[in-house]
Amino acid sequence: MNQPEYDVAIVGAGFAGLYLLHQCRELGLSARAWEAGTGVGGTWYWNRYPGARCDVESVQYSYQFDDALQQEWDWSERYAPQPEILRYAEHVAERFSLYDDIEFNRRVAAANFDEQSALWTLHAEDGDTVTARFCIMATGSLSVPNWPDVRGRDDFNGELHHTALWPHDGVDFRDKRVAVVGTGSSAIQSIPMIAKDAASVTVFQRTPNYSVPAHNHPMDPDYAAKIKANYADLRARQGETFNNIAGEHAKRSAMSVDEAERIAEYERRWREGGLLFLASFDDILMDEAANDTMKSFVHDKIRSVVNDPDVAELLCPDNIIGGKRLCVDTDYFATYNRDNVSLVDLRQHPIDRINSKGIEVGGQQYNVDVIVFATGFDAMTGALTRIDIRGRGGALLRERWKDGPSTYLGIAMNDFPNLFTVNGPGSPSVLTNMLPSIEQHVQWITACIAYARDAGHNIVEPTAQAESEWWAHVQDTAGRGLKSSADSWYVGANIAGKARVFLPYYGGFPEYRRRCDEIAKNGYSGFAMSG
Repeated sequence: MNQPEYDVAIVGAGFAGLYLLHQCRELGLSARAWEAGTGVGGTWYWNRYPGARCDVESVQYSYQFDDALQQEWDWSERYAPQPEILRYAEHVAERFSLYDDIEFNRRVAAANFDEQSALWTLHAEDGDTVTARFCIMATGSLSVPNWPDVRGRDDFNGELHHTALWPHDGVDFRDKRVAVVGTGSSAIQSIPMIAKDAASVTVFQRTPNYSVPAHNHPMDPDYAAKIKANYADLRARQGETFNNIAGEHAKRSAMSVDEAERIAEYERRWREGGLLFLASFDDILMDEAANDTMKSFVHDKIRSVVNDPDVAELLCPDNIIGGKRLCVDTDYFATYNRDNVSLVDLRQHPIDRINSKGIEVGGQQYNVDVIVFATGFDAMTGALTRIDIRGRGGALLRERWKDGPSTYLGIAMNDFPNLFTVNGPGSPSVLTNMLPSIEQHVQWITACIAYARDAGHNIVEPTAQAESEWWAHVQDTAGRGLKSSADSWYVGANIAGKARVFLPYYGGFPEYRRRCDEIAKNGYSGFAMSG
């Protein structure tokens, strides 16, 4: 009973799970990954909706642990589309022979720690089990779809889809009346694509979202060659930025220049496109007056694109820009100029119910053939709380987190020995470029396990004090900026009944990495190792 089947059990075979398998091998640790899907890729396996693509440039949203991999892979576009990112994940799995250590169609229902044997046992929904000394949750920050609690959903006689659970053989929208519920990132990417084929598209919007143009284009071979010639420099520059995205991050205040210069900078960034629009000035997310200047600029852009002034006003968000994750689009606002696209405002009259023929709002019936829910995820905690995770003394993680999560570094929790989370709550994760952040986490976690093994320990667990102090620091840091004031999935506002707690670490990637490195250098201070 004291001998596990594996040193490490990994839940998930997305980018985190794949790299974990590779790192475990490098360190001489036996590992097995369980994946709920039928293939690798995680987010990019499930989210196959029309227009799905990354909002971080391809050359930066990629692994850096193997230079040969960086040199051999060629991206086709500035922002890679979902099929290409999925092919990349599959290529990595094949190139490093990772498929041998992955079991597919294994959705984990429970994970239990046995104190006597110091082992974790994972239970799949189909009844299979696996035991391991360590368990690493590589379940993804955005992997549990949020189905809104709308009356009558099962009564609909047409097709019903969620963007995060898209059919692998696609959806035929030709000559169909389509309803899209939600205006977050997946909706903003998919609506222009759906509108090209559908007879009509009716968008049901509760809260408008800010979006900036992607200005996507085929990859410039000269640019790609320049990057490959000095990839190390790009990666170094990435790691020194708050969000792990290399580029032009301003070091001046929006209020330190006059209006003409400020607008000129916004125009320049708008033409460039992408997430670094928010980096036009360094106080956009710290000072409300600075934020208002950018907010006003984007509102004017929306009004200049959308022909119907009433629709344009409905599309202008009234909250701070950057409070929610900024969206990056291709022709989203212009799509509302199409004759087959209409907008329904849900702020005054929420959806009453779904019936056999469509959606009823404020007593008005909208008959449709297809309903697409683009309503996001139970972010950061949902993938963990849906699993029955029990630690020391039967402690249930779901119950422990009912009033909000608490972790040490977003990596581990007291009373849950030998359990690690990749990009868990309390880490920078979703506020950063996820690929390099995943790599940092995986390298740190596997090094910690190897350290314990080499020291003869079989139990690794953060102390209650270390966890409490870190979580207090996470919340204190969140309160320093404007981001925590917004009703976003960063604070669980999109999930009914979810505790309102700021989930990611807002101290920036460089500071987080510095603290992690310091803790490791000090013999993994804050962790108790025994056995």
